[in-house]
Amino acid sequence: MITRYSVEHSIEFVYSAPVRASMMTLYLCPIQDRNQLVRGFSIETDPPGPVFDFDGCLNNRGHFFDRPGRHRRLSIRARSTVEVGPIPETPRKLRADAWETLGRAVQAAPELGLMLQPSRFARPSPLLDKFMASCGLEPGKDPLASALALRTRLHELFDYLPGTTAVDSPIERILESREGVCQDYAHVMASILRGWGIPTRYVSGYLGPDGGHSGDLATGESHAWVESWFPDSGWLGFDPTNDTQYDDRHVRVAVGRDYADVPPTRGVFQGAAESMLRTRVRIARQRSTA
Repeated sequence: MITRYSVEHSIEFVYSAPVRASMMTLYLCPIQDRNQLVRGFSIETDPPGPVFDFDGCLNNRGHFFDRPGRHRRLSIRARSTVEVGPIPETPRKLRADAWETLGRAVQAAPELGLMLQPSRFARPSPLLDKFMASCGLEPGKDPLASALALRTRLHELFDYLPGTTAVDSPIERILESREGVCQDYAHVMASILRGWGIPTRYVSGYLGPDGGHSGDLATGESHAWVESWFPDSGWLGFDPTNDTQYDDRHVRVAVGRDYADVPPTRGVFQGAAESMLRTRVRIARQRSTA
């Protein structure tokens, strides 16, 4: 199944007083690989001006711009047309020596070892150890089956509640309150799987609407999940927020160690002002084909 999406990601910064200049780095362009084809991508800004692209780490495509001159508002609109699929089915388990094979693969591939290292938002902590012990979270005989079980368990343990955490919230916030958003679920799952020895990376992107009819539409914000590497399977996606695997609803934008590597926007402005951020994502399923 191949599904085509039209995505519009609108971002607006409103300043409490005029600023002299704004500079911004963006990760808004979807990934192009064997599971995803980008048919079109564009960025418009107000104030207008040139936008430059660059190749970021882990093959992410980023963009940069600066807007000199006084302004009280900066708006960004990214439009994408993306085809997703076909997505290979996730196996339920691996062969009996999977843990040993996984360990050897990590030793031979530095890029896998990188995704075992602690990062700003996906890291060990005493509270995480206490959380895992109290909930009985431990690896089993099969690394893939262990990851699938963890995905479901985190979905059961946490409540999805927007506004309870911020983009810079540490994992301790959701571990204490058991409430958070998709990036919190992803950071906790990555932290645990890395501790178990399973290379895991953070994925930013969008979640399309359910169903396969032309005109289906979803609105809201961007989405996040994780991908983990396994012998004979490679990178497989896990969405603990929705208790699903990566499928044709997931549009991948960028991958990193955690949110700090691939935020949709990161920037600064010159001036004595406060800023307010407004975002909106509109993703329409155009069609699905076999």
